[in-house]
Amino acid sequence: MSGRILILTASIGAGHDLPAWQLAEGIETESPATEVVVRDGLRALGRPFVLVNERAPSIVFFRFRFLWDAAFWLFVRFPPTRHLTKWLVWSAGARGLLRLVREIRPDAIVSVYPMTTEVLGRLRRTGKLELPVCAAITDLAMMHYWAAPGVDLHLLTHPESEREVRLVAGDASAVRAVRGLTRPEFAEPFDSAAVRRTLDLPSDGKVVLVSGGGWGVGDLDRAVATALEVPEVAAVVCLCGRNDALRKRLGLRFTNMPRVRVEGFTERMADWLAATDALVHTTGGLTVLEAHMRGCPTISFGWGRGHLRANNAAFARYGLAEVADSPAELRRALARALQSRRAPDRSFAALPTAASLVLALVSSLG
Repeated sequence: MSGRILILTASIGAGHDLPAWQLAEGIETESPATEVVVRDGLRALGRPFVLVNERAPSIVFFRFRFLWDAAFWLFVRFPPTRHLTKWLVWSAGARGLLRLVREIRPDAIVSVYPMTTEVLGRLRRTGKLELPVCAAITDLAMMHYWAAPGVDLHLLTHPESEREVRLVAGDASAVRAVRGLTRPEFAEPFDSAAVRRTLDLPSDGKVVLVSGGGWGVGDLDRAVATALEVPEVAAVVCLCGRNDALRKRLGLRFTNMPRVRVEGFTERMADWLAATDALVHTTGGLTVLEAHMRGCPTISFGWGRGHLRANNAAFARYGLAEVADSPAELRRALARALQSRRAPDRSFAALPTAASLVLALVSSLG
């Protein structure tokens, strides 16, 4: 098919941009005649949305973490204020989003960010937007903004999310689990020993990977220190994302500890997850799914705030990750995780691609 598809992302960490660009690449591969335009949906909604959703978290995450819990309860968990917030988001953001749609003139829209999904769903069900809308969902739980009535198709990275998405979106929307919102290398076979050599990791002993996501948030100091206390651990690698101050601070703290290696943002996450024996992660998101696909046991530790707490509970419920609330719990969880590495989950290879379902939706409604 030919035409134009608009993908709306948000530059908050890497958890939205990565799926957006992976989907864009998939569409361009499967339908070279289709033009894909990727835009920042927060900026389309307006400057207040950028301040609240992009700038404010960068402060709250590091200095006033308790505010994240309070805001999550107020705007997501408590139904009266959640409904009011959704209406305010639509009232304040619809005009800017429609302006962007008129500028791009797409044949379909895909949103990988909850706020834009909420606005698009309401525009669709009130008849103010006639284009097909897809929502790409990369979280596991708390679907109140990720899913929305009026959205034609919800694409899931976690098949386990389907029931909750249907409860929020209703039966009129299609809901499908897909592949293609993560990099394809996560599903490829690997030789752990060979990958270790390319990463200059010890050939013997256990290696623990500690990650704070794209923003480098959470209690990475204690995660690294606790992993070093486990006798089997030969090395600990700490990924600090794009947080240069954190990388410098941890580098200084562990400078005399040869078993610790501090790294910044990486494009080789698939290799790190193939080479290491356990992942300690503070922010959840796609990394837990990627680790599951690679067969790397995962422990969530050090930043159970807001929606992350809800996702942690779901990770534990579905057996995707253990959750540790203290260094002692983390030490015990690591001891269990390091006993054996599970097999990679190859079931995702049988799922349809997100790109193919988006293209099919456009064709069916075109």
